[in-house]
Amino acid sequence: MSDEEERMPTAVFAVRTTAGQEKNVADLIAARVETNKLPIKAILVPEMLKGYVFIEAGGPHFVDEAIAGIKHVRSRVPGIVSFPEVERYIVVKPVIEELDIEDLVEIVGGPFKGMRAKITRVDKTKEEVTLELLEATFTLPITVHADYVRLAEKAKKEETT
Repeated sequence: MSDEEERMPTAVFAVRTTAGQEKNVADLIAARVETNKLPIKAILVPEMLKGYVFIEAGGPHFVDEAIAGIKHVRSRVPGIVSFPEVERYIVVKPVIEELDIEDLVEIVGGPFKGMRAKITRVDKTKEEVTLELLEATFTLPITVHADYVRLAEKAKKEETT
């Protein structure tokens, strides 16, 4: 890539896709960019936003060329997307931030993988949660790293009136 190409100003464009096909569309676009040597800098598939793929390119005509005829592409959204709008899909919240006491979780790693449990304590500094296994015959508190659990159900908050 030449210095001139690297200094070229870019903008982020949104492309509408069939929901659930974002990764496939991104792979097809990436393949076309490689074969046709299109000046596209980045392709982003946000996990939290279904039906959209973001493409960073020098202009809308490059995006149009990259998406032309690709299956599951609906259209290019007119205009450009500002970086702060895209940035909120890039920033990843740690799992521990979403977990609270009494929440039901599924263990996704370790010897208790696949079991459901209730959170009894959350240690945000160590990023650990203490769990009570629901499928065990007796209550045995276990402490695991927050990355090994997936939120299954939020605890119901009782409203005080």
